[in-house]
Amino acid sequence: SFFFFHHKCGFTGLTCEEELLCHVIPYFFFLWCALAHAHLLLVFVMHPARSSMVPQLSTFQSTPRYEGVDALRGLAMMWMTIFHFCFDLSHLGFWPQNFRTDPFWTSQRTVIVSLFLFCAGLGQAIALHQGQGWVRFGRRWLQIVGCALLVSAGSFVMFPQSFIHFGVLHGMAVMLLVARCTAGWGRWLWLAGLIALALPPVAHHLLTGVWAEAAPWLNGRGLNWLGLVSRKPFTEDYVPVFPWLGVLWWGLAAGQWAMAEGKERHWLQRKLPGALRPLATLGQWSLSYYMVHQPVMIGALMVVAWMSRGAQG
Repeated sequence: SFFFFHHKCGFTGLTCEEELLCHVIPYFFFLWCALAHAHLLLVFVMHPARSSMVPQLSTFQSTPRYEGVDALRGLAMMWMTIFHFCFDLSHLGFWPQNFRTDPFWTSQRTVIVSLFLFCAGLGQAIALHQGQGWVRFGRRWLQIVGCALLVSAGSFVMFPQSFIHFGVLHGMAVMLLVARCTAGWGRWLWLAGLIALALPPVAHHLLTGVWAEAAPWLNGRGLNWLGLVSRKPFTEDYVPVFPWLGVLWWGLAAGQWAMAEGKERHWLQRKLPGALRPLATLGQWSLSYYMVHQPVMIGALMVVAWMSRGAQG
């Protein structure tokens, strides 16, 4: 809140303008790191023997895109952008909101994360259907892991007491590996997804009751990434393996079902109306967009807050 921001300025001995600049500079530094990281991964990890980006871009277009999946992912990205913009307004004191407990915001976050993970499951089904091997999967997985580490580092600068140690990218990196190894379960993925969704409330009941002695171990940072906790950790983003693996498993199962017996032509491969094509285009760049959108928005709002403070002074 804005009150907290003023208190923090007084505590550090800096003016609010100086405090804002101290946060803007490192945030844009990590934005630059994210872009440089993505570029280096494309050049040296995906094609270590090549230095030109042109052949690499053509490689990504060698398999057909599924516009419906891209558009669904693009919808999640637009919704996420609006959600994060409102969060940034609240964080900087422009529009105070309770994003931690208000159901209006927590329910939206649940739906947004669910859309992303369901699309990730669909994407794995498509990739396996197209014969994607472990090498190509590993290249994309390394990108996700690298970006997850950048998110942890950037959030530590912004929120040292509640930095992101296992957010959506961390969780996706683990869950994609699990999904890849369990893709052969077929119809059993539906049941596995249901069990994954049910595990956290069962664990919470046990850890606040007969298994209370185990709660400190499972609540600690070393194991809370599993999601089997009695209380959620204090962090800016928390997407543990359970229950969210269940959503990704259901996406994988849905994609496999659609691919069976030519059903994909009735759903996944259906051509989109022209008005929805921009969403599909946006959905093709989900990781890059995810890494860039929040630093740009919060950096711009910090500058606006600094300028408005200067105008009032």
